[in-house]
Amino acid sequence: MKVINIHKREFIQSKIKILDLFSTLSTKEDKIWPNEKWPPMRLKEGFKLNSEGGHGLIRYKIIKYDPNNFVEFEFQKPKGFFGIHKFEIIETNKTKVEVKHTIDMETKGLGTLSWIFVIRWLHDALLQDAFDKLENQLFNTSKKTEWSVWVKILRAILKPKK
Repeated sequence: MKVINIHKREFIQSKIKILDLFSTLSTKEDKIWPNEKWPPMRLKEGFKLNSEGGHGLIRYKIIKYDPNNFVEFEFQKPKGFFGIHKFEIIETNKTKVEVKHTIDMETKGLGTLSWIFVIRWLHDALLQDAFDKLENQLFNTSKKTEWSVWVKILRAILKPKK
């Protein structure tokens, strides 16, 4: 199954300020990834080509990287995911910047079923939480996008046992 999944949010802010926050992604001082609610994003060698990592059960490696514009990852897991996901920082004018996340992949077998019924829903909620966290960092606000009922159910089912 062909999957194109795009999330974007525009910020009235300088690109430099947003890039500054993005430079913390996957570090102990991460100001983008919603580690408070989701498995942390980790990269073994930080942001450089071929660095491997992931979050939760999702695994990927960096295949393209321009620290001033984008980072592109290739999926390694789960089985049945063939393609990429990427973050882009796009300056639309001197005071507006669009932050965009795109998944462009083919799914096969169980990868298709897991995308349709589980991963898509969790992914969409995670991205909105990440954009909320970025917005809150930039503007000292308390933006919080509400999760759907399905996301709440999935999180309750998949919650790690203590």
